[in-house]
Amino acid sequence: MVSVDTKKKELVGCFKNDGQSWSKQPITVNDHDFRSQAQGMVIPYSIYDIQANRGSVVIGTSIDTPWFATDCLALWYAEEGQKLYPDTTELLILADGGGSNRTGSYVWKYGLQTKLYNRFGISVTVCHYPPGTSKWNPIEHRPFSEISKNWAGRPLESYETVLNYILTTKTKTGLKVKAYLLETEYEKGMKISDAQKEKLIISPHKVQPKRNYTLHPEQSRLFVLGEVSCQRTNKINRNLLAAQKPEVIFA
Repeated sequence: MVSVDTKKKELVGCFKNDGQSWSKQPITVNDHDFRSQAQGMVIPYSIYDIQANRGSVVIGTSIDTPWFATDCLALWYAEEGQKLYPDTTELLILADGGGSNRTGSYVWKYGLQTKLYNRFGISVTVCHYPPGTSKWNPIEHRPFSEISKNWAGRPLESYETVLNYILTTKTKTGLKVKAYLLETEYEKGMKISDAQKEKLIISPHKVQPKRNYTLHPEQSRLFVLGEVSCQRTNKINRNLLAAQKPEVIFA
């Protein structure tokens, strides 16, 4: 069972970061946080393994889309999930009802089936929290809060700095966090065709069927994942990321 969500986007550069930290010398930052002065944008998509008490944060550099979210989950399962649970046949995902993993997104569902279910042969149940209840999502109280404490009061001067802060996040109760940098460029307005919608194998639940559903694997389908780079993490097995890009259309 994993809990997923996107953390607040951050500018990369010498900008003020809320919070307090100890330092012998004052840290000088820009007096304005203009996007034009930033090296880039940090889009942290986090996956929290509740049973193992382990977090994984995929740092995106483009935009937060359903296709990006499913790339992050595919990366997590390829690098960690199947190694921790080699005999599993089911996976439960707890997610908010909005954002890149929003309830009504067919791109989100199609990405999950093509990149996760068809590739690894597992059935996955997704449960979306209703509006106003995301504070009960476990990820809000575990990796997110601890990462914010770790870099509080420190400017996020580079992507390497961001990765280092995430990788050094830990707690006395055993929480550990891994970090990955995903440099794929994503497009807004991606949609899937009617033919691709028909290939989705979804079983809605009796209770809140739009928010709770199970996707089943389809044989001999591949998944797509963009170019990934890691810093201070285990090297990614490129064979797991080899894929055949499915047909997509844009609005």
